[in-house]
Amino acid sequence: MNQTITYRKPVTTMLEVFESLPEGTLAQLIKNQLFMSPAPPDTHQRVVLEIANKIYNWLKKSKTGLLRTAPYDVYLDSRNVYQPDIVFISNEKARLIKENGFHGVPDLIIEVLSIHNAHHDLGEKMEVYARKGVKEYWLIEPYEKLARGYWLVNDEFHQFAEKNGVVNSKLLQKKFSF
Repeated sequence: MNQTITYRKPVTTMLEVFESLPEGTLAQLIKNQLFMSPAPPDTHQRVVLEIANKIYNWLKKSKTGLLRTAPYDVYLDSRNVYQPDIVFISNEKARLIKENGFHGVPDLIIEVLSIHNAHHDLGEKMEVYARKGVKEYWLIEPYEKLARGYWLVNDEFHQFAEKNGVVNSKLLQKKFSF
C-alpha cells in the first residue's frame, strides 16, 4: 500500500500565521500582532450597510473606483493586514486587488466603531493609515451616527468634518447621508 506524506513548511512569521487562518476568520494583523474579535453588533452592521450601499450606488454611476466591505483583507505591509469596514479603491489602484485582498494603500477608509475595535481604530490603525498614506479616513460612532472625517496632511490626519448622519467625502466630492 502506497502512502503519500505531505510535509508543510512551518510558519515562521506572523503574516504566515495570519494567512493560515480559516477563511472568514475575523482577524487583523496590527503592528505584527494578531487580533481576533467576534462579529460586530447589529447596529454596527446596519450602519456599515447603509453607508456602503449609498457609496456603492453612487460609484456604479460615477465609475470612479471600487468599494469593498469587511471582512476584506487590506495588506498595507507584512506587519499590518487590516479588515476595514468600508474601503474605497480608486480606478488607478484597482490593479492592486488580488484574490486574497488589496495589496497597497486604499484612498479612503471608513471604520464604524465597535466596543471590540474602537481602541484599534482610534489608535494603532489610524496612525498606520496616516503613515502609509490613506488620503481620507472616517470614524463613525454607530449609536449616535456621528461621523468624523480626517484628511491626510504631511503624514498626519487632520479632522475636517464632524456631523451626525453624513459622510461628506472630500476625495469623492460627495455627501452620503445615513
